[in-house]
Amino acid sequence: MSKSLPSKYIVQLGKFVWTTMWRTMMSQLAPSSKSGEYIRPQSQFRNTISTDSNYPPKTGRYQLFVGMGCPWAHRTLLVRVLKGLESAIPVSVVYPSSNEGIWIFETATEGCNNLPQLYQLAKPGYQGRCTVPVLWDSKTKTIVNNESAEIIVILNSQFKEFATNKELDLYPPDLQPEIDRWNEKIYHTVNNGVYKVGFAQTQSAYDSACKELFTTLDEIDGVLATNRYLCGDKLTLADVRLFTTLFRFDIVYYGLFKCSRRRIQDYTNLGGYLRDIYQLPGVANTCDIESVKRDYYGNLFPLNPGGIIPLSPDIKSFTAPHHREDI
Repeated sequence: MSKSLPSKYIVQLGKFVWTTMWRTMMSQLAPSSKSGEYIRPQSQFRNTISTDSNYPPKTGRYQLFVGMGCPWAHRTLLVRVLKGLESAIPVSVVYPSSNEGIWIFETATEGCNNLPQLYQLAKPGYQGRCTVPVLWDSKTKTIVNNESAEIIVILNSQFKEFATNKELDLYPPDLQPEIDRWNEKIYHTVNNGVYKVGFAQTQSAYDSACKELFTTLDEIDGVLATNRYLCGDKLTLADVRLFTTLFRFDIVYYGLFKCSRRRIQDYTNLGGYLRDIYQLPGVANTCDIESVKRDYYGNLFPLNPGGIIPLSPDIKSFTAPHHREDI
């Protein structure tokens, strides 16, 4: 009778096979630098909507394609509801396919069954990533823009005549330099920072990204001790961009992405700030905890090969008093 392999060889073989497969899958999921740092590809559709462009503001002409688990798409939903543009700009929700690795439609839209087909309709021969959000022009059958940072500026400024909350300006001229400064820092170290932590492929890349992430969160927590919002007493696009990451932080980034130095609810001010924005009219309806968990834990196979989805946090944690009215 032949002897079985010693356990140490089984372990070594298993580690070699899994590590090789993991690096292969990660190279497709999250392209990285030579040092193992995640590099996010740039969005490729960057047109705008304005009265003097090929895409003038019209009610019902444009449509948003979003995934409820995606923080970048969530930004556009937030601005849409805060401005009161629900009637002017319809929304179509797409769903991730864990087997195909693409966004799919529940029902065919524009003759397409999935997002790659929609991208091909907009630009035949397109070879880039097919991501959400998508700001779609139903008249010309094309993608106006797929960069969330630009879409939220468009929604804030170009549809005022159709908005029910016309007076709200989330990007006022006097605050734009400060908003831009926060956006630049928060994008690199927080919005994309959590992905740089979670998708890091070396220890040094992870350590560096994690340090940057929590240095910025610590700084923001200090600012929020005296400011209700990032730029003072007014909600701005800087808050919108930060909120969608904070909403997902304790649910997925803390555990799945190893952003585990501290939870948002453990901060003195960030936890209340998160609840403050969550409790603004309409915002909670854009926040889908179950989709967030399903899309991250159920679809990021290299990070969660068992596919186990954790139980939800108590929704009451978002509806508890925030005590930020007098700051």
